[in-house]
Amino acid sequence: MEMMTRIEETATTKPATMVKPGTARMRELTPAQRRAVMFAQQQMIQARAARKAKDEAEQARRRMWQEADGDESPVRAERASSAVREQQGREPVELTLREAIGRVLRDLRTRDHKTLREVSEKAGVSLGYLSEVERGQKEASSELLSSIAEALGVSTAQLLRMVADRLDMVEN
Repeated sequence: MEMMTRIEETATTKPATMVKPGTARMRELTPAQRRAVMFAQQQMIQARAARKAKDEAEQARRRMWQEADGDESPVRAERASSAVREQQGREPVELTLREAIGRVLRDLRTRDHKTLREVSEKAGVSLGYLSEVERGQKEASSELLSSIAEALGVSTAQLLRMVADRLDMVEN
């Protein structure tokens, strides 16, 4: 009984300490726990800094794309350059099917602000091969064109119509 009285007295005589919300009571932690808390805080700070840097890079990329979108469209630029060549008395350069496919693929990819890496991973084709197809250096199989078109968000039929339009535009 005496023991219970002493326990109650010590429990009631100890003043309640006010702890601010969101702060850890470092006095009650062991040194290992303190190190763990400090490490966690550092990780949070680094994560916030990384997120901020990523957001800033994304904003810079958006500004760049907006500035680029303000320029002439590739179709108008192609027409203008072919008209200039004709006015200068030179024959318009013929566009091969391979080059037309490459230009359409690049236009679709840049219009959607996608990188070569993003499209190549989604289409299941190597980055270098996709780059060569876009530059008109390699011919892509129908299966490959279909997977690239799907990665770019268009159907194969739409892609081929765009290629046909590009070829018509250059011929006229």
